[in-house]
Formats: sequence, C-alpha cells, structure tokens
Amino acid sequence: MPKTLIGDAVHLAYASYYGIEYLLTWNCNHLANASKKKHIHVINGRLGLPTPEIITPLELFKEIQDNDRV
Repeated sequence: MPKTLIGDAVHLAYASYYGIEYLLTWNCNHLANASKKKHIHVINGRLGLPTPEIITPLELFKEIQDNDRV
C-alpha cells in the first residue's frame, strides 16, 4: 500500500487482526483490486492472519439482491 493511504492499511490490519468477515471499501485501486486481493491473502497467510472478504458497496448490494431472489 502506498504510504499516503495509511488509513486503508489500518482498516485492513484491523479487519484482519480481529477476524472481521467483510471489509467494505470504495478503494478499487489498492484494496478491492483482484491482483491486490491475492497479494493481501498471501501476506496475511504468512502472518497467520485471516483475510477479510474485500468488497465494494456495489458488490454487497448485488449479493443482497441475488439472495432476495432465492
């Protein structure tokens, strides 16, 4: 993560450390980015930490709509 985005790093660290299931973000450049998600998962694995599911509000809304149709 870029040093200028310390808040994103803190949110990810907090969510990982406390085992939060989802991390909701609009940051598609550094957090909700497919290639970054894999890297985050590898780093957290090396640290023995769980990796939260990093999603955008739009993905969450789609998931809610899909569940309502069942």
